Amino acid sequence: MDPIWAVVAGRMASSRAPGKTMAPLAGRPSLWHIVQRLGRMPELDGVVVATTERPEDDGIRILAREAGIPCYSGSVDDVLARTLEAAHSVGARTIVQVTGDCPLVDPEVVAEAIGAYGDECVDYVSNRLYGYTYPDGYDVEVFAVSLLEQVEAATQEPYDREHVTTYVYGHPERYRLHGVEATGRRRRPDLHLSLDTAPDIALMQEIYGALWRPERDFGIDAVLDLLDVRPDLAAAASVPEGS
Repeated sequence: MDPIWAVVAGRMASSRAPGKTMAPLAGRPSLWHIVQRLGRMPELDGVVVATTERPEDDGIRILAREAGIPCYSGSVDDVLARTLEAAHSVGARTIVQVTGDCPLVDPEVVAEAIGAYGDECVDYVSNRLYGYTYPDGYDVEVFAVSLLEQVEAATQEPYDREHVTTYVYGHPERYRLHGVEATGRRRRPDLHLSLDTAPDIALMQEIYGALWRPERDFGIDAVLDLLDVRPDLAAAASVPEGS
C-alpha cells in the first residue's frame, strides 16, 4: 500500500486563543498529545507536523524534534501548499489530515476513515462531509497527495488555499466523495471538543486531568462517559443553539 502519513497543521498564532497548539494538557503540550496518539496507529507510516516559517513557531519545531517526528515549515496563509509540501517532504502518497485543534483525536475514528478510503474507491473521505455527526474535535480527512497536487494547480482562491480541501468537496461533480458518519452514542453533533477559544483550553485541561494516564490512551467513549457524570463539563462542551 502507498505510504500513508498524517499531516498535522499547527501554529502558535490565533486570534481567539494564541498559543493553543502548545496549551498544556496534563503537563504536556496539546500538539504532543496529538502526535503521540497518531504515532501509535499501525495504519499510518508516520506523522509530520506542518507549521509556518515564523520564529514564533520555533517551539513547535523543537517539540517535533524532541518527539522524533518530522516537521515542515512553510507558508503562513497558504495552508494548502504547506500541507502538500509537508507530504512531499516525507514521501507520502496518501494524506490523513488532522488539525492541531483536535487534542482528543481518536485513533479508532481515524482508522475508520482510512478504512473507508481504501474500501470505497473514492477520491476523498471525511467524517464531516455532510456536517457534524461526531463531536467537533474528532475531524479527519483522507485523500491522495496526487489529488492535492491537482487542487494546488486548479485554484488560487485565498479561501481554498487556507482551508486546503474546500475545493474538493465544493466540486462533487468532479470528485468522488464519501462521508463517514458516527452511529450510536458517538453521534453527538451537539458537542464542541476542539481548541478554538480560551474556555476550550480550560475544558480540555479538565478532560485530560480526569482521563489521561501515561500508560494508556483514552478514546471518545471515555470522554462521553466523563461528560455523562460531569454535567459542568457537558455544559461547557455544548454547542450553543443556532450555531
